[in-house]
Amino acid sequence: MLWGKAVPKEVTITLPRGETPVFPVVDAVAGEGFAETGIVKDAGDDPDVTHGALVKVRVAPSAGGVRFVAGEGVGLITKPGLPVPVGEPAINPVPRDMMTAVVREMAKRFRQKPDIEITVSIPGGEIIAQKTWNPRLGIAGGLSILGTTGVVRPFSCSAWIASIHRGIDVAVAADETHVAGCTGATSERVVQERFNLPDHAMLDMGDFAGGLLKYLRKHPLPRLTIGGGIGKICKLAQGAVDLHSDRSQVDFEALNDVAQSLGLPDVSRSNTALEAAEIAGNALAAALAEQAQARVRELLAGTDILVGIVIIDRAGNVLAEVTAR
Repeated sequence: MLWGKAVPKEVTITLPRGETPVFPVVDAVAGEGFAETGIVKDAGDDPDVTHGALVKVRVAPSAGGVRFVAGEGVGLITKPGLPVPVGEPAINPVPRDMMTAVVREMAKRFRQKPDIEITVSIPGGEIIAQKTWNPRLGIAGGLSILGTTGVVRPFSCSAWIASIHRGIDVAVAADETHVAGCTGATSERVVQERFNLPDHAMLDMGDFAGGLLKYLRKHPLPRLTIGGGIGKICKLAQGAVDLHSDRSQVDFEALNDVAQSLGLPDVSRSNTALEAAEIAGNALAAALAEQAQARVRELLAGTDILVGIVIIDRAGNVLAEVTAR
């Protein structure tokens, strides 16, 4: 649009793995020394808060080379540990490389110098970003332009685990000595208040204990607290590292064996681990916390990370806690 004056109805993008999706062009506008257009984000079946968002890009001549600017709704990096330096727009290296390659391709076609300033904006992005990890990771004022493949995978486990990894990177860069991986919002609130941890020390582990612990083995920190409801911590204690209900289940026979070894009531007919704890009391929860601690320490073998466990009920009451060791 800037150099050739044409306004295509759609564009084809070559993704890093060779896919060539086609996107309709919306809101195209050009003026003296600039051109701007957008596409609508399609997340498919993925439960993505950015689904349907308008992503706009404005190009204008730069003083030299390709430069990136954060427009409305795109954040700025404020903490080290992310793939982009502090002070830069939150546009990751792969999208930057893709845009730079297109600028160079078009410059060659139109016999222009590849000196372009690219401003990316997402109207409403600052509000949407409050539903993401961005504020915690040190991305202020909006959303990130992410991506390594350009393809959204429905209910993407890999995307969640990648967010856990970035959270660890930020904590390491900030010299944080204590981080927490929690299974949900309630356990996160309880653990954060209990240990007075900053937001960037809270790792939204969810069901992905394995993804958290595997990365921590390679990027260790001094201390880790795992927090969660008794059901998920029970599964962790019994050896599961994916705590989702579709992929792991509580072994009630093994749980009853623990109860019996402690002289507690029979819990073999319990429907949930929480019901078992209500029958047997907090002594069962304490035993599970110790087992979970031992299991996590096994998974972190070769590191000096101190591990603590906090188990809560649905109301956020602490049922059991083992201190970090």
